[in-house]
Amino acid sequence: MARKVPKEHWKPDPDPHDFPAAADYLSLVLPASAVERVVTGLRAAPLAHRKAKDLLRAGRLALLPADDPDVARDLRKVRRGERLSPVLLVRGAAGRDVALTVADGYHRICASYHLDEDADIPCRLVSLAPG
Repeated sequence: MARKVPKEHWKPDPDPHDFPAAADYLSLVLPASAVERVVTGLRAAPLAHRKAKDLLRAGRLALLPADDPDVARDLRKVRRGERLSPVLLVRGAAGRDVALTVADGYHRICASYHLDEDADIPCRLVSLAPG
């Protein structure tokens, strides 16, 4: 008998602490003025849905193993029926060889991939303003 794979469930909005976490990460790769604009945009962005495998590819990110402590924590949440927070993303620019940036939610993307690489992950996605 095949074991049923748990399906992740998602919250309709990111957790409040996700935005400061995104700002902390983005401050490593963007100037402060851009971080503030991006986080403000993420707070207002509509929810979109993208596949885990596409997010990893667009971000040029490696799939973390299921036993990574943070990925394992998210997988345990899914098994308990807890809802995960949508991920926060900054659009890449293929013409300029700029990858998608996962501002918050890399571990949740990896956990979702381990469950079903084709599952839609809710996300908020913004583009960097030119300049």
